Amino acid sequence: MVSSSHEALHRIFQEDPGLFARAVRGLGVSFPPPVSASPLPTDLTENRPVERRVDTLLRMDTEDGEFVLAVESQGKRDPGKPASWAYYLSHLYAKYGIPPVLLVVCADRSTAAWAARQIDIGPPQWPSLTLRPLVLGPDSLPVIASPDEAARDIPLTVLSAALHRRDPDADAILNALAKALKGLSAEDEDTAGTFIELTEQGLGKTPAADLWRHLMAVDLSFFQSETAQKLRAEGRAEGRDEGRDEGRDEGRIEGRVEDILRLLQGRGVEVSETDREHVIGCRDLNTLDVWFTRAITATSAAEVFAPAGEAGPAD
Repeated sequence: MVSSSHEALHRIFQEDPGLFARAVRGLGVSFPPPVSASPLPTDLTENRPVERRVDTLLRMDTEDGEFVLAVESQGKRDPGKPASWAYYLSHLYAKYGIPPVLLVVCADRSTAAWAARQIDIGPPQWPSLTLRPLVLGPDSLPVIASPDEAARDIPLTVLSAALHRRDPDADAILNALAKALKGLSAEDEDTAGTFIELTEQGLGKTPAADLWRHLMAVDLSFFQSETAQKLRAEGRAEGRDEGRDEGRDEGRIEGRVEDILRLLQGRGVEVSETDREHVIGCRDLNTLDVWFTRAITATSAAEVFAPAGEAGPAD
């Protein structure tokens, strides 16, 4: 089953095809920005019972010429992928007659390192084909933590947030992105809604996703798009609705405990064994909700557990 985070890592290039040239500069590869780009059918199936589909496929026209860009979102190592990728490139070259480029986008560092290997296809004496994918991962795309920098390139910031979703820098990227989106005009509401959705999808099930829902509920409440409203509702529901049904409290308590510990770990806040036991031992949803809200911005466990009135700005 294809996950939403998988979709976001390649769909972002559909929203802004020029993002490709900007994103791969950090890999030391220079592509001219496209003059135009048009989507192509992603179905590479032949007239036989073998179905092959690339995630995103774009025909890119630049001042220096044209090429076909195939974007693959890769979540884990797959020994069969290099053969599939080689097939994609050969098929595209045969079908369209213009140079193909394969871009593999990975939010996991080990997967990115695996995907970046050059693969020689053929006997060692004379490899007939060499597979050289361009790979974007957390180490090849910079952290964009400045609101001004985020405003200059919102699609690149969305991609940066998705690739760094498990890093301590994720909260800084998301805060910068929220401020950049907040600066968009009312005419750009549909565009903002698209990037809000892609960001939420790209973060997957990580503590950073909780922070993003909080930012949507607090900082971007003026957006009226269906997506923005849904995300705001989810963010508010986490703080209010979880304590209303006593019959389901136990499950919600366990979920909130896990949320707090994962959020602190994901943000790099040190949690001692005593602190961990303190969270696990709490059975009051209201208290856990307060701790969760504080954990979004706290720099230490002490800030999270401080008595009411003594905590930092998170209260």
